[in-house]
Amino acid sequence: MPGNLSVSQLDAAIAAGEIDTVVVAFADAQGRLVGKRVSARLFQEEVLPHGAEACNYLLSVDVDMNTVDGYAMSSWEKGYGDMMLLSDPATLRRIPWLPGSALVFADLAWEGGAPVVQSPREILKAQRARLAERGLVAYSGTELEFIVFDETYRDAWAKGYRDLKPSTDYNVDYDLLASGRLEPLLRDIRLSMDGAGLYTEGVKGECNLGQQEIAFRYAEVLETADQHTLYKSGAKAIADAHGKAITFMAKFNEREGNSCHIHLSVRSDDGDTVMAGDGSHGFSPLMEHWIAGILATLREFTLLYAPTINSYKRFARGSFAPTGVAWGVDNRTCALRVIGHGASLRVENRVPGGDVNPYLGIAAIIAGGLHGIENELPLPDPLAGNAYTSGVDHLPTTLREAAQLFADSAIARTAFGDEMVEHYLNQARVEVEAYDAAVTDWERVRGFERL
Repeated sequence: MPGNLSVSQLDAAIAAGEIDTVVVAFADAQGRLVGKRVSARLFQEEVLPHGAEACNYLLSVDVDMNTVDGYAMSSWEKGYGDMMLLSDPATLRRIPWLPGSALVFADLAWEGGAPVVQSPREILKAQRARLAERGLVAYSGTELEFIVFDETYRDAWAKGYRDLKPSTDYNVDYDLLASGRLEPLLRDIRLSMDGAGLYTEGVKGECNLGQQEIAFRYAEVLETADQHTLYKSGAKAIADAHGKAITFMAKFNEREGNSCHIHLSVRSDDGDTVMAGDGSHGFSPLMEHWIAGILATLREFTLLYAPTINSYKRFARGSFAPTGVAWGVDNRTCALRVIGHGASLRVENRVPGGDVNPYLGIAAIIAGGLHGIENELPLPDPLAGNAYTSGVDHLPTTLREAAQLFADSAIARTAFGDEMVEHYLNQARVEVEAYDAAVTDWERVRGFERL
C-alpha cells in the first residue's frame, strides 16, 4: 500500500530530507500506542540494527501511568529496568499527520533476546504460531466506532468531560446530511490512514449523537492489530488538530455504546478456503468446531474482549451490544454473528467494545477457535430469534466477574500461559480497586442533599 516503506525506501526518504524522525512504537497493556521518537540518523545507525530501550513499567502501569503493585515482570523491588524495542521493518510506514515522520512497530524482548510474553503483540504472535502449526493463517477486520465532540481534548479535560457538545444532534445512522458536517475531519482521517499504508474502505454515521465508524480492509491478524492501534492513536491526533475530540470508550453515556466488532476467518497457508464446506449453512467441519470453540470460551475470555469497568456498561438488552452467549446466521442479537459465503465466510464477534486491546481480542478469538478444533467440539444449533430474551447463558456483567472466570479458566492458562494470565488478572484487579475507591458524580447527585 502507498505509505508503507521498505528499509531502502526509508533510507532514500531520509537522504532526500523528507523524513527526519522515526517513531518506534508498540501497544501497551491497555492497547495504547507508546514508544519514543528518535532521529532518523540514529534509527539507521543504531535502533534498527540493535534495538532501543524502554522502561519495563510500560506494561505494568494503570491508565494514569501510575506504578502499581502485583506485577511479576516489573516492580520497585526489581528496580524497573529496561526491555528492548526490536523494530519490525515490515511495519515501516509514513505518518502523514506527523510531518517528517515515519513509524515502525517494535517487538519487546529482554536483554538476551527472550520475548516479553506479557506484550500484547507477543501474545497475538503466539496464537498465530499455534495456527501455523496446523497450516492455517487468520485474517481479520475490526469495526471501531467513536463519538466526535465539538471541543478540544484540553477543553474537555478542563470541563471534567461534562456537558460536552456532540458533533450531531440526533441519530445519524447511515445519514449523509448531518454526518456530512463532519466530512472535513473524517476525510482527513481517511486520507491520512491511506497515507500511512492502511486500506480505508469508508465511513458511516452511527446511532449515538456524534457517533461514526470508519472501516478498513481486512488483513492478516497481526497487521490488522497494528493498523487498529495506529489508527486509534492517529485519529485522536487528527481530531485534535481540527479542534475536536473523539472517544472510543465503550459506553460514554446512556445511549448506544462504541463497539469494535471483530471479523475473523482462517485459510490454509497456501490461501485455500477452509471454513466453507458441504455441511449445514455451507460450513466445513473445521468451521463448526471453530465457532463452537469461540462460543465455549466466550465467558472465560470476556476479560480479553472487555477489559475495563466501563466495558460492561455497554452490555445492555436491545442495544445491539450482546448480552447472551449465542451464535446465529446474520443475527445481530447474538454475540457471534456468522456472515458471508464461500471464501468470505467468517465469524463476527460482537462482544468487544471500542476500548478493546485488538491484539488480545484477536488472540482470544484464535485461542477459542483452536480449542474447538483441538477438541472437535460439536456446534450447537444457531439461535434464530431474539438472543436478548432467549434464556441463553449471560456474558459476565462486571469486570470483577469476568476476571474470576479468566482466573479459573484452565483453557486460558493452557492457551496463553500462567505469566500472561496473571499479568492481565492483575491489570483487572487494579482497575476494580480504583473504581471501588472512587466517589462518583452519581453518588454526589443522589446523596449530597437528599440522604
